[in-house]
Formats: sequence, C-alpha cells, structure tokens
Amino acid sequence: MWNWENPDWPKFTFDSKLLEPFETKFLVKSGEFLGAFKHVGQDDRDMLKIELISDEAVKTSEIEGEILRRESVQCSLRQQFGLEGDDTNVNEAEHGIAEMMANLYKRFADPLTHDMLFEWHKMLMSGDRKIQDIGGYRTHPEPMQVVTPIAGKPKVHLVAPPSNRMKKEMDAFIIWFNDGAPEGKNPLPALTRAGIAHLYFVCIHPFEDGNGRIGRAIAEKSLAENLGQPTLIALAYTIERKRRLYYEALERNNKDLEITDWLKYFALTILEAQESTINRVDFYVAKAKFYERLRGQFNERQEKVVARMFHEGIDRFKGGLSAENYISITKTSRATATRDLQDLVEMGAFTKTGELRHTRYKLNLPEDT
Repeated sequence: MWNWENPDWPKFTFDSKLLEPFETKFLVKSGEFLGAFKHVGQDDRDMLKIELISDEAVKTSEIEGEILRRESVQCSLRQQFGLEGDDTNVNEAEHGIAEMMANLYKRFADPLTHDMLFEWHKMLMSGDRKIQDIGGYRTHPEPMQVVTPIAGKPKVHLVAPPSNRMKKEMDAFIIWFNDGAPEGKNPLPALTRAGIAHLYFVCIHPFEDGNGRIGRAIAEKSLAENLGQPTLIALAYTIERKRRLYYEALERNNKDLEITDWLKYFALTILEAQESTINRVDFYVAKAKFYERLRGQFNERQEKVVARMFHEGIDRFKGGLSAENYISITKTSRATATRDLQDLVEMGAFTKTGELRHTRYKLNLPEDT
C-alpha cells in the first residue's frame, strides 16, 4: 500500500519533540547567516547570490540526471536579476531553470497557487518535446510510476495517485501548504513544514516530469516564508552530494503516514545545507579582506591566478595549486612561475606545503573559511 492509498491520507504523523532541537539549531544558524551576509559588499553580494542560486539550479537538475552548464545558467540569472550579462548562448533548459529559480527568489512570500506551479513547470520544461502536459497537471491514463530498469524485473520505487485525482489532490496540498505558513491557520515549524511539503508533493507527483525539481523548490520556498526572506540555502547542492541517501529516504517513507524518519533525515540535510551556505558567505568575506590587504601588489600573472582560485571557490583546488597549474593558467615559463609563487608566499597571499614536485600553494585565508 502506498501512503496515498491509506484512508487517513494525507494526515501525516511524526514526533515533534524529536525535531525540536533541529528547529532551534536552524533558527540560530539563520541568524548567523544574516550576520555574515551583512559583511559582504554589494558587488560581492550580487555575485554570491548568482553563484549560490546557479549551484542550486545546476545541482537540482543533476539530481534528475540532467547536466547543465553552470556558466550559462549564471549568464541567464544575471539577466533575470537585471545585472550585466549575455545569455545569447544559453540553451532553453538552462534558461528555464534559471528563470524558475529567479522567480522562486523574487516571489518567495507570495501564497502558493496552481498558477505559480504551472508557471514554474512551463519554465522548467522550456524546450521539452517529450511530454504531453506542459504547464498543467498530468492527464495521461497510464499509472505514474518511478521505476529503475533492472534486467528481468524493473524495480518500482513509487506509484502515484491516478491523473484523474490531480486537481483534488493539489487543491488539498495548496490549502495545507498555505495554512502551514507563519501567518496561516495552522503554522508549522520551518523544518517540519519544508520536510512534509517536499514528501507530500513528491508522493502526489502531479506533473508528467519535473516533480523532484519543483518539490525541492517548494521546500526552499517554505523555508524562506518561515524566515521572512530568501534563504539562499544550498539544499539541492547538499542533496546531490549524497543522492543515494535522498532517494532511499524518499522510498522508505512513501508507504506510511508516520514520517518521523523522513523529517529527521530532511532536517539534518537542511542543516548541512545551511552550514555549507554560511561557509561560502564566510569565504566571500575572507575574499574581500584578502584583496583589501593585498590589492595592488600582484603582477598581471599573479592577479589572474588569484582570481581563478577565488572563482573556483571553496570546493576546488582542495589539494592546493601546483607550479604546473600556475604555468598552465598563465602560459609562462617554469622559472617565472617559481619566482611569482615565491613572491606570493612572501607577501602573505599564499601558504606553501610540501617539497619539490609535491609542493602545493593555497590562498592564505582564515582557517574557518
């Protein structure tokens, strides 16, 4: 029996006491994020917003097996937010997810409606030629199933309610979601509401395609409503890194209405995503202080390499920059690269570890960035 076949559907039950420590931690960390974000300059704030939203756009698509170009998504996002950028080489899928994520950011406080979901679906499915119903709930008579093709016996992970129930199911979902908002009839704590919203929506699976991406957007909207501002939280970014655990948790919790296990998993995922976002804000603050301390001291080659390392962000060059990396980026000789790197160490821009061919260089930033 799937959970929607239960006579009590959709009356989910859970242990709210168990979730209280997670809810408290989320609110505390939200305050930390706001405090850190205020120390980012306006130009860097715009750049950080584009980077965080583009990562979410790319990763929420990657979870579903669709690979998009991060730079192209960023170009489209800059257009969406009225910043300089050229999106002429951005394909329809990249533009569509960027448009949806920007819409989510700008309209986070608006009540959820059928029309909002239909708009998101049109944006998300921009250019898709494979599905019948774009910008509307599914109507096909065949059962909606999520299946892994395995030789001999395909594995069914989910069977959703039939298409002729979509209007009724989504009417109920939207009423529940809006009633659970901070100013709604039955307000729910932030993590609890976001977790239920995502599972509830995915179990209905109202669209022919794009349900996972829209479901994660709904969770992010829910968190933003509870905080009263966009979260910029790295939810999809965090889920994609442990995608198997995400799918396993969904599958464990789509056959029962008792969902404490799911809400605990989702709360911990959100807290991890929140920590990742705070770390990246700290990275941008450290970047501003780095340039304030050293601006004007770099030659053209050094400037190019330092900018490239900051562009790669906190997840790249984890093993450190090698002399070969420096030569490749600057197209200079080994002797010049050696002098440049030594100079960067002496001025305090880089730290150096290892010897000979194992020598590596890192940006000299505070340890906690």
